[in-house]
Amino acid sequence: MKLFSKKYGDKGQDLIVIHGLFGMSDNWNTLGKKFSKYCRVHLIDLRNHGRSPHSDEFSYEVMCGDVLEYMEDNNIINPIILGHSLGGKVAMKFAFLYPDKIEKLIVADMAPRRYNTDFHQNLLSTLYRLPLENFEKREEIDKLLASTYEDKGMRLFLLKNLYRNKKKEFSWRFNIDVLLEKVSNIQEADFIKGVCDAQTLFIRGGNSNYITIEDELIINKHFSDFSIATIEGAGHWLHAENPEKFYNEVMGFCLM
Repeated sequence: MKLFSKKYGDKGQDLIVIHGLFGMSDNWNTLGKKFSKYCRVHLIDLRNHGRSPHSDEFSYEVMCGDVLEYMEDNNIINPIILGHSLGGKVAMKFAFLYPDKIEKLIVADMAPRRYNTDFHQNLLSTLYRLPLENFEKREEIDKLLASTYEDKGMRLFLLKNLYRNKKKEFSWRFNIDVLLEKVSNIQEADFIKGVCDAQTLFIRGGNSNYITIEDELIINKHFSDFSIATIEGAGHWLHAENPEKFYNEVMGFCLM
């Protein structure tokens, strides 16, 4: 599959940035432009997200295959891959499937283990039931969602996926039908096997529970050369909550 991407910079090593579930390349524009001072930055949209094509297939293997195809199409050799949340899992899986195709790995607030997707399943069900064709303004959709989801930041993040289709009606950029059916695929129990020797940086939010002390034992089991940085005061959306600290951690690792 030919993935949509935004590219910034023309010097340094290639840095591929992979967004999380419901995300897209647009979420990384500001940081991507900053990264481009030292790297050739590729902000990609995963399949069934953003402006990339939709498909009935949705698994770590096919998403990693898409990334590999993107690298081949763009003559990218041994890049640094940065992934956040779901993108972090795709990045980790890629490092294990294609160990000779990656130079360094950066995983933002995600561990190599199974996470419960009940929240995402319920959220998708809620979004699926929304009669988007009946709304004239985004604010109307936000108001309806607010009755169930109080987190305004999360709602704004989701609403960035809205666009006007050919009928001038609101529609989701992500493939809500396939995500609703196959989001459980990202619960994969045996996510990775073996040991990754690529130099790896895990960045976690100090207020997030996505990388716990117990998870450090799992990381140690599967990664031979890793470090963990913590951004104090930040949650799961650490790159948005403290972009300066996040940038410094990423660039410090990329350039060393």
